[in-house]
Order: sequence, then C-alpha cells, then structure tokens
Amino acid sequence: MSGSFGRGGVLVSTLLGVMLSAGCSFRTLNQAPVEDRGSAQTRAVSVITPGAGEPATGAVKPATVSDNAGKPGYYTVRAGDTLIRIGLDSGQNWRDIARWNGMDNPNQLEVGQVLRVAPPVAAGAVTASAAGGARFVPSSPVASVVVTPVPEAPVAKPVAVASASASTAAAPASAVATPAPAPVPPIAAPVAATGEDELAWIWPANGAVLAGFDEQKNKGLDISGAAGDAVVAAADGRVVYAGAGLRGYGNLIILKHNNTYLTAYAHNQTLLAKEDQTVRKGQKIAEMGNSDADRVKLHFEVRRQGKPVDPAKYLPGR
Repeated sequence: MSGSFGRGGVLVSTLLGVMLSAGCSFRTLNQAPVEDRGSAQTRAVSVITPGAGEPATGAVKPATVSDNAGKPGYYTVRAGDTLIRIGLDSGQNWRDIARWNGMDNPNQLEVGQVLRVAPPVAAGAVTASAAGGARFVPSSPVASVVVTPVPEAPVAKPVAVASASASTAAAPASAVATPAPAPVPPIAAPVAATGEDELAWIWPANGAVLAGFDEQKNKGLDISGAAGDAVVAAADGRVVYAGAGLRGYGNLIILKHNNTYLTAYAHNQTLLAKEDQTVRKGQKIAEMGNSDADRVKLHFEVRRQGKPVDPAKYLPGR
C-alpha cells in the first residue's frame, strides 16, 4: 500500500505540475499584448505616408489665410473698411477682389481678415537664370518671376594669343564654344507700371479749383461748378463702381483706365454711367452735385496703383 501510495503520490504530483504549467501557459496566451499593440501603432504612423500632392495628416499644418498677412498683394481688413474702399486703395475692381477671394457676400468683412488684392498669375510662370536660360514651372498663388540658376552649357575658356605665329595654331575640337540657349521672355504680367500705362488726361470739369491735393486731408482736387454741370471721363476707361456706398464721397463713379491708374468722381447729383460700362475720354458720365458735401463741387482723384497722387501733375495746363 505504501508503495502504491508513493507511486500514486508521484503521479498526482506530476499531474498537478502539468496542470499548473498549462494554466500558466493559458493565462500567458490570453494576456493583452500591450507592447505589441503599441509597437504596431507606432509602425502604422511612421510607415504610412501620403501620396503625391496629399497633405500629411497631423504632420503639416495647412496654410491659412492669415499666413499671407503683410505679404505683397494682400490686405488685412481694418474697422470701417468696405470692399469698395479696399478696391480704391489697392487700384483694383472690388468685384475682382471678391472673385479672387471666393466671396459670396462682399458685404461680409471681418476685422483681421486677409484678402488677396492682386490678381493671381496665369497658367504658369517662367523662371529665368542669370545666364539667360529659362525653364517653365507651375504657377503659384503669389505672382512672381523667380530667378533660379539653371545648369549652363559648357563654354570653352578663351586662349590668349601670344604672337602672330601662335594665333595660327590649330585649336582642339573640344575647345569650340557651345552657344548658350536663347532667353525665353517671361509670360507673367508685369507688376510695375510701364510707359504704356501712361495716359493723356483732360480735365473732368470746367470749374475753378477750390482745394488742391493734400495726401492727408484732401486726396484729390475739388472743382467748382453748378448743379447739373457735366462731369466727363478724364481718360478712356471702364466703370468699376457707380453708387453711393463709400462714406464721404456721395454719388461716386470710379473708372479703371489700365493696370496702373484709377480715377474717382465724387459728390455727383446724377450718375450717367453703369458698372462694367466702357467710356471714352471726354464722355459725360455724371452731373455735378453736392451729395455728401457742403456745397456743389466735383471731388476728383487720381490713384496710381491705388495710391492717391496729385491730379494737377497729370492734367494739362489751363
């Protein structure tokens, strides 16, 4: 009996050991693999990358409108601004500004909002190298012609001529100069004003000058007259605004003449031209009045790329 019990005890002990071992193994297999799961997530983030043209999710902050604040061609809205005022001050049609910024309601402006006030470049721009070479690159939101070095064709160095006999020595074939490629003219529209934008002006009214130009107090000329006197276009142009939406100007007409010049005609009693209408120099566009003014007069402004300039420097002498 004792021998049998001893053998049975050994057997029971062995079975218990196996069961305990199996139980430990079972718990180990069903334990949550924390380390592996964390590693798998880390690998997923580091291995998965966006395709061409896709932003990296959570990696790169997309550009916002405010990123353009202070850059050329952009304007930050201030208290009291209207799109008409911004157009006048930037030398642009307010409708174009609304279109460039995708504005459904041009009357909804927010202080601090950044607006594009220069036209985007066309389909592409040419980047010219210092050596005269050029290459075509896709257009970017900011209009510019970027100067970028381009590999030059190898050109042989000139050989100094020591004497008449030395000049007759045959040069190796590899010393022949390879002409540089002809420069390609840029296709982006120029930003600066050119001589082609200069105009032959005429006076917009026949009255005497009541007040001259002052950059701070009077951004144009005040010209006297009687109610109903003719106000004419000072040069050929297109009407980009006709209305009374700009405080201090009354019934106002703004003409855009080219990429450089705008003119403004304020305080009229009657407007005779409509927006988007093309007018000729000398054409009657309004009748003089005193809307939003203390007396009958024409307030006439010349804007060069949006900046007020003295009209007397452009109008012919009387």
